[in-house]
Amino acid sequence: KIIVENPMPFHPYPLHFWLDSERTLATISTMASLLSLSSATPTRTTAVLHHPSSPFKGNVSNLKANTCPFPSLKFHHYKCKIATPLVVRNQASSSPSISAADTISNVRFRLDNLGPQAGSRKKAKRKGRGIAAGQGGSCGFGMRGQKSRSGPGVRRGFEGGQMPLYRRIPKLRGIAGGMHAGKPKFVPVNLKDIEAAGFQEGEEVSLESLKKKGLINPSGRERTLPLKILGHGEVSVKLKFKARAFSTSAKEKLESAGCSLTVLPGRKKWVKPSVAKNIARAEEYFAKKRAAAAESTSAAA
Repeated sequence: KIIVENPMPFHPYPLHFWLDSERTLATISTMASLLSLSSATPTRTTAVLHHPSSPFKGNVSNLKANTCPFPSLKFHHYKCKIATPLVVRNQASSSPSISAADTISNVRFRLDNLGPQAGSRKKAKRKGRGIAAGQGGSCGFGMRGQKSRSGPGVRRGFEGGQMPLYRRIPKLRGIAGGMHAGKPKFVPVNLKDIEAAGFQEGEEVSLESLKKKGLINPSGRERTLPLKILGHGEVSVKLKFKARAFSTSAKEKLESAGCSLTVLPGRKKWVKPSVAKNIARAEEYFAKKRAAAAESTSAAA
């Protein structure tokens, strides 16, 4: 960029020039001659200056080296960054034997060279457009029949009306049919794991204390399941156990070790109000029967 300072008082504004291969020094000489010939104050109309063709092709450094024939014009050189187009380097690494200079290619992304990757767009077959095309007569559906007509066709597994294969073979019941193990009902913990956790004598062993020790970490649907103590292993100290269920072996080992066992009540099962009323009446009836039997035995004694 070049700014030309004009010493004439009637034109106080500086003149700006951008130099490239098309705008040359002849433009500056033309404007200088026009300014020197003007004697009267010009009007506010903007003069249109034409750019004559010239074989000169240079830059600002060349202009500074050449002597200017107009001493009244002062040139000021400002450093400006020239915008360059985006250049993307595509480096292919197909084989290590090829040198890097051969594999690097400069490609400018423009609207006229953007397109899909080769082979990514597959042209669809045009059916029913003449016999010579290969898919013109029956379009690949055969001559006649139900499967050559329009519509959804036959359902999956249909064999024309005869007994299909999935009904000819016998059914698999039980374990052979894929019987699953069922959902878990408890969070099981063995006695050997409780012994390894380091409980002190007299401490309480419950679902919360086992979580604090890091012995169990139930997640998902197991978060709402109760605790069950299993009997694999031994316990050397007296502890207080609170669980929903105890296995038979675990109960025997803990009672022999002097531990206290507390069976926690389970979640009450929901029943219809009418069924709950009948259950309450039955429990009341059998309670009276047991009380009468106890009185009769005590009187006989």
